[in-house]
Amino acid sequence: MIMTTAITTHDGLTSTALLRLLQLSSAALPIGMFAYSQGLEQAVLLGDVKDRATARDWAAGVLEHSVMTSDVPLLLRLYDAWQAGDPEAVRSYNDMLFACRGSGELRAEERQLGAALSRLLSRLGIGEAEPWTLDDRVTFATAFALAAVTWNIPRRQAALGYAFSWAEAQVGAATRLVPLGQTDAQLVLSHLLERIAAVLEASLRLSDAEIGASAPGQALLSALHETQYSRLFRS
Repeated sequence: MIMTTAITTHDGLTSTALLRLLQLSSAALPIGMFAYSQGLEQAVLLGDVKDRATARDWAAGVLEHSVMTSDVPLLLRLYDAWQAGDPEAVRSYNDMLFACRGSGELRAEERQLGAALSRLLSRLGIGEAEPWTLDDRVTFATAFALAAVTWNIPRRQAALGYAFSWAEAQVGAATRLVPLGQTDAQLVLSHLLERIAAVLEASLRLSDAEIGASAPGQALLSALHETQYSRLFRS
């Protein structure tokens, strides 16, 4: 009989939890993230993003002034709330993140991704996800944090996985829109991964009063995208 052992790394991440994190962060996750550009399509149409350098700068700007200052710190608070069994805190932080979305399209994207992941988690046997499948203000981070807690993924690694999934999706959108070749896309992704690692500690230390998005250009372009004549993406 073959015996298997769950190997634990120095940071408490077991082999099983690592595999679950890879599953949760994968572009193959059937939630439709590939259908959203978060305003990038409009930026390409207007000529603000037109090559590898401008795609890198656009994505890095949104990452550092929105994802790492609102999504990631609120993801960690949602993680702690799920772990503590505090539904009121989960609701409060969920609604705070939803309120950070600066356009109708960005709010619709949040709602659709959050509901899709909640449905998937429910099908995978995570009962706490079921009530969120029809919630009008559900966020992707709420469902992501629930999965991370359920699958014993440490909070720091969960934050890295969440940021990676965003970066990979944004580079995927740029690959189709700019367009970027595969090597240029990987260069942009590598830059984003370096930025995630560089600013993660600051993101972890943000107080509640410091949380917020500061990416008005993205919100404006996303709002313009709502009436763009021809488009590939839903945001």
